[in-house]
Amino acid sequence: MLAKWLDPLLLLLTALTLAAGGIAHVAQQPDWASMCWAAGSLVMVAVLLIEIVGRLARREAGVDLIALLSITSALFFGQALVSAVIALMLATGRALEYFTKQRADRELRALIDRAPHFAWLQEGGSLRKIPIEQVTLNQTLLVRLGEVIPVDGRLLSSTAVLDESALSGESLPVTRREGELLHSGVSNVGAPILLISTRTAAQSTYAGIVRMAESARRSRAPFVRMADRYAVFFIPLTLLIAGLAWQLSGDPLRALAVLVVATPCPLILAVPIAFISGISRAAQRGILIKDGATLEALATVKQVFLDKTGTLTSGHARLQSIEVNGLHDPQRLLGLAASLAQASTHPICQAIVEAAHQGQLSLSVPQGVEESPGAGLCGCVDGMQVRFGTLSFAHKDAEATGWVVAMLRRMDHLACSGSFIDVDGKLAGLFVFSDNIRRETPQTLRRLRNRGIEKIVMLTGDRLETAEMIALSAGIDELRAGLTPEDKVRALQQGGQHASTLMVGDGINDAPALAAADVGVAIGASGATASAQAAGVVLLVDRLDRLVEALDIARRTRYIARQGVLVGMGLSLLAMTVAASGYLQPLIGAMVQEGIDVVIILNALRALGPWWGRRKQTLTAEHIDRLHDEHQQLTAVLNDLHQMANDFAQRPVAQARSDLVALVDKLQTVLAQHEHNDEDTLYPLLTLSMPGEDPMSAMSHAHREIFRLIHLLARMSSDFSSDPATAPADEIQHQLIRLDTLVRLHFDQEDELFHNLDWR
Repeated sequence: MLAKWLDPLLLLLTALTLAAGGIAHVAQQPDWASMCWAAGSLVMVAVLLIEIVGRLARREAGVDLIALLSITSALFFGQALVSAVIALMLATGRALEYFTKQRADRELRALIDRAPHFAWLQEGGSLRKIPIEQVTLNQTLLVRLGEVIPVDGRLLSSTAVLDESALSGESLPVTRREGELLHSGVSNVGAPILLISTRTAAQSTYAGIVRMAESARRSRAPFVRMADRYAVFFIPLTLLIAGLAWQLSGDPLRALAVLVVATPCPLILAVPIAFISGISRAAQRGILIKDGATLEALATVKQVFLDKTGTLTSGHARLQSIEVNGLHDPQRLLGLAASLAQASTHPICQAIVEAAHQGQLSLSVPQGVEESPGAGLCGCVDGMQVRFGTLSFAHKDAEATGWVVAMLRRMDHLACSGSFIDVDGKLAGLFVFSDNIRRETPQTLRRLRNRGIEKIVMLTGDRLETAEMIALSAGIDELRAGLTPEDKVRALQQGGQHASTLMVGDGINDAPALAAADVGVAIGASGATASAQAAGVVLLVDRLDRLVEALDIARRTRYIARQGVLVGMGLSLLAMTVAASGYLQPLIGAMVQEGIDVVIILNALRALGPWWGRRKQTLTAEHIDRLHDEHQQLTAVLNDLHQMANDFAQRPVAQARSDLVALVDKLQTVLAQHEHNDEDTLYPLLTLSMPGEDPMSAMSHAHREIFRLIHLLARMSSDFSSDPATAPADEIQHQLIRLDTLVRLHFDQEDELFHNLDWR
C-alpha cells in the first residue's frame, strides 16, 4: 500500500519539510531549518538509492543518478536548502508521472465483468439458477433471449439464432442447428434454447480469450522513460564537467554548483507534464489515452490493423435495396414487412422497421404472428398473409425461376444477405441487407497515409467474399479474412517484427489483438466493453476519424516533450559551463535551475493546444506530365472497355467469353494499377498543395468504386466462363456500362484538374 502512494507521499513530505525549514529560518532558528531541509532530502536520497541500485542490477542507467549525487553533495558541503529544493522538484516530477499511469491496472476488468455469473440449470423438469463455477460437464442449460451463453456446449434445440459478433466479428445473426457446438461469450438473440455443457466455465472459449489478452499484455516490452534515454551521455558529461571544475579550480563548491544546475528536473518534468497535457487535450476530443507510455507508443506507429465489423463498418444490418418480382410496389412491400417485423426483436426485423420509419410509412398491427428462429416470420397484415425470411420459409417449394436465381447470384456477387417476402402465396420481392462502411472510413484511411502510416491491414472473422467488398470500398492495403482471435494475435505479432503496430477494434474477439499490438485502440462510446479495457486508447465518440486526431495529438505531444528535454539539457549545459567557471554559487544555481524548470513547464503546457497547420507543397510539372502520359497510354484499354460496353450482349458467347477474360485482365493489371499509383503517390501530393483537410475525397471515392466494379466484373467473368447461364450477358453489359461511364468521367475530371494546376 505504501509503495502505491510513494510518489504522492514524497511530494507532500518534501514540500512540508521545505516549508517548515523556511519558517524556522525566518524565525532565526538555522539549526532547525537545516534539520528540516536535510530530513526531506535524506528521505529522497534513500528512495533514489534503492531505485538506482535496482536499476544498476538490471544494467540500466537513469538521470536520477545525477539527482542523487547533487543532493548528497549538497548535504555533504552543508547546503541543506539546495538539497531540499532539488528534492522537491524531483518529487514533483515523480508525482506527475505517477498520476499519468493510474488507469493502467484497469484494462481487463470489463472482460470479467461481462462474463455471465450464473447459469439456468434444467434438471428433473425444473429450472435452477446456479453460479457459473458450479456448471459441470453434460448438464442441460437454458439460455434465454438476450443472455450470453455461459459455457461451451452442444445445441439441443432445433435451431438457435445467435449474435456472434463478439467472437467472429460477423455483424449479422447466425443460425445454428441442433447438434452444433456453441461457444461461450455469444448472445442469444432468438427464442430460448437448450444446450448441454461440454466444458466448464474455466475451460470455455470466453475464459480463453481473457487469458490470451492477459498473456499478450504481459508479453509487451516494458516502457522506458524518455528522459532515461538521454542519461547515457548526459551523466558522463555532467561528471566530466564537475570533475574538471574541481580539478582546475581546487574549489569543491564549483563541482557542487555544476551538479546542482545539472539536476535533471527539466528532463523529469518535461515528459510527464507534456504527456498529461496531451492526454487532457485528447480527452477534450473524446479520446481516452490511458497513460504516457501508450501516448508515446502511439506517436511512433507505422502500421495500422483494423477489425471490420463495428470498426470499418457501422456494425449494424441496414436495408440496402428492395427488389420486386413483377409489378409490386417496393414501398408497399416495405410497409407489409415492417408491420410484421414489429413483432420480433431480431436485428433484421429491427432494420426493416427502422427503414419504414425513415420512409414515414404507416404501419399496421400484425395478427397471428409466428416466428421460426433462423427462418423468418409469418402472420396476417391488413387481411393478407405475409411470410418474410429465407427463401424456403417465405415461399415453400419455390421453383428456381430466373428472377430467384438472379437475386441469389446478385447477393453472392455483392457479398450481402437478403430476406424474401411472400404475399398471399406469391413471391413478391427481396430485401437486400448490408453492413455499410462508416461514412468517415475512406477519408480516415487516406489521412492516415498522409500522416506517414506505411501499411493498413483489415483483420476479420468474416468470409473472404464479404470482406473483399468492404476492403475495396474503404481502401485497405491488405486483407486477412476468416480469422480467429488467435489468428489476429499472430498477425499483430508478425507485423510487429517489421514496424510498430496499432490495432483498432470493438468486439470481445478483438481484445487479445488489442493487447498484443504496440497500441490498442477501442472504438465506440461503450467504454465498459472488453475491447475498451484491453486497449490503451479508447475513442469515446463512435467515430473512426478520431483515430487521426489521436495520432496527431500523440505526435505533437511527443515532439513537445522531446523539445523540452533537449532545450532543458541545452540550458543546463550552458548553466554548467557558467558554474564551472565560478560565476554561479550552488544556491544561485538552484534558483537558475528553478527558472529553467519554469521555462520547460510552460513549453510542455503547449501540448494542451491544437495541432499546428500543415506545410503546403506545390505539385511539380513532372507529376502533371506523367499523369498526361499515363492517360494517353490507357487509351487502348478505355476504347476496348467502351466498345464492349456497347455491344457485349450481341457478341457470340464464345467470343464474348474470351473478350471479357482479356478485358478483365487489362483492367486489373493496367487500369487498376494506374489508379492505385495515383491514390498512393499523386493524390497525397495534391492533398498537401490544396486547401482543406481532404480535398481529393470525391476523386478517391471514384477510385474505390472503380476497384469495386473491376472486382465485380472479375467475379462475373468467372461465372460466365464456367456457365453463361449463371451470369447473363445483359447484366454483365450493364456493369460494363457503369464502369465505362465512371472511368471516362473520372479521367475527364482529372485532366481538367491537372490542367488548372499546370502553372506553365
